[in-house]
Amino acid sequence: MIIDRLYNEVEKKGNVCVGLDAHLDYVPEKIKEKYKDIDEILFQFNKRIIDETLDIVPIYKLQIAFYEAHGIKGLMAYKRTLEYIKSNKSLSIGDIKRGDISSTAQMYGKAHFEGDFEADFITINPYMGFDSITPYLKYIEQGNKGIFVLVRTSNPGAKDIQYLRVGSEGDRLYYHVGDGLNEIALKHLGTCGYSPVGMVVGGTHTDEGREIRERYKNIFFLIPGYGHQGARGRDVALYLNNGNGGVVNSSRGIITAYKKYEDGANNFEKYARKAVLDMKEDIESESRV
Repeated sequence: MIIDRLYNEVEKKGNVCVGLDAHLDYVPEKIKEKYKDIDEILFQFNKRIIDETLDIVPIYKLQIAFYEAHGIKGLMAYKRTLEYIKSNKSLSIGDIKRGDISSTAQMYGKAHFEGDFEADFITINPYMGFDSITPYLKYIEQGNKGIFVLVRTSNPGAKDIQYLRVGSEGDRLYYHVGDGLNEIALKHLGTCGYSPVGMVVGGTHTDEGREIRERYKNIFFLIPGYGHQGARGRDVALYLNNGNGGVVNSSRGIITAYKKYEDGANNFEKYARKAVLDMKEDIESESRV
């Protein structure tokens, strides 16, 4: 099952998920000068970061908007990057945040689990209802795909909706969503004890971190918010379980790390690796406490 593979990769390589949000402003000028077509520019930038970090990164996440913004050629870079990750026997998350139902969701599944944009995991928005999850379950049952479902996100605006009190017990809305997902997830467990029906749980809100981890013991978390959004190792470690049970995403903090150094543009992939190692140590040092 795909979740067992991810669990084992985290055991070997740590929790850092590199977000390949390849904005043109993040790409060094020498790459843009060497490769004229946008698909080649974005792909070559991604490729060099992947090559430099494969041995220390369990999974890569591509936010599709950064590629859609460049039209067909941008999506070609998205496709090529996913294929390159797969060819190197690594894992990928297509960060697409789809949230529709019925035949529309079926087509999203076909596109992102079978088609040109095939990834190992995708992100899903459940706030149209739990029937927005159902069309993806056939891929879960086959064992080779997984989903990360938005539950409590890392942005400040999460409190506008996700923190509303609902139901007779007055639980937060994100707990209502999480409990429903947990029921689905428990029907699909890997040998590692986690489900490929995972949750997106932002690492910037720490007050309830331990409670969320305890409440959803069998859920593997995708944890955004590290770095630019303010979360640090001590924050995200709350959502892990003995150092596993989640991956922590960082995008700009890794792929633009070179900008802090005078010679950075000439060695951008080396500084991306350094940023991964620094982040890995930050998380692991807190997980060991």
